[in-house]
Amino acid sequence: MTWSLQDAKNRFSAVVSAALSGRPQEVTRRGRPAVVVISCEEYHRLLEQAGSTRGRFTDHLMDFPSEVAERAASEPRDVTF
Repeated sequence: MTWSLQDAKNRFSAVVSAALSGRPQEVTRRGRPAVVVISCEEYHRLLEQAGSTRGRFTDHLMDFPSEVAERAASEPRDVTF
């Protein structure tokens, strides 16, 4: 469900109850999506999932091809000051 910020403030208990029951609650500010309220259990599950699928940055760099790429031959342009 989507709530305006004012409605979410007025009915925060309902927003939290819905999130705890497994239904993420979207809150908008000035008509634009702002935040999503989810349960702590879901938040920690998402964190764990993201951490387990993401490799280390150094491994990513080391996987970069070691071949030296040729640079395009181009002439510098004339610049007058």
